[in-house]
Amino acid sequence: MDLFSDNNGPQNILPYDGEALYYGNMLTETLATQYFNILLNDIPWQHDEAVIYGKRIVTKRKVAWYGDDAYDYTYSRTTKTALPWTPALLELKELVEKTCDTTFNSCLLNLYHDGDEGMAWHSDDEKALGKNTAIGSLSLGAVRKFSFKHKQTSEKKEIILDNGSLLVMQGTTQTHWLHRLPKSTKIKHPRINLTFRTIVLR
Repeated sequence: MDLFSDNNGPQNILPYDGEALYYGNMLTETLATQYFNILLNDIPWQHDEAVIYGKRIVTKRKVAWYGDDAYDYTYSRTTKTALPWTPALLELKELVEKTCDTTFNSCLLNLYHDGDEGMAWHSDDEKALGKNTAIGSLSLGAVRKFSFKHKQTSEKKEIILDNGSLLVMQGTTQTHWLHRLPKSTKIKHPRINLTFRTIVLR
């Protein structure tokens, strides 16, 4: 079965200082929904945590962290240790790597139950990820808006991420741009976001 749906190649949605390549739908609607259901039921989801001004915050959003090895990943002053890949995650990892001609050794998964859950402005620029490495973001489930904001000019760009679509952030994107997942009361269904990454080994 062909995993790919028709597309005409990636489109860079950033005007300068980085590349955010949108490949569109890399999975058919049926396959995207099948993978969504597998991950929703099989992944040991946990509420994310962050330490803000010395106070530990527990989010409604749930996360999971996977990798080639038991990599530690620290962000928002909390550390996670990677779990071993599941068969479904390996299949999706291979698809994303083949599509964008990049290899990844880890993946942070996010589960947003509805539009009341989102992500504030941030950059994925932790030292463990290295500098100017690629992040492949695969969306499953509810269609959501995704936004970029330039750190110096404050120029904004937005895109709609479909079920089964792939967005690859690479080059100097994390250095010059913030990104977020805005909340929306209109969204009543869950979304799973797989962000394939490369932990830099020292």
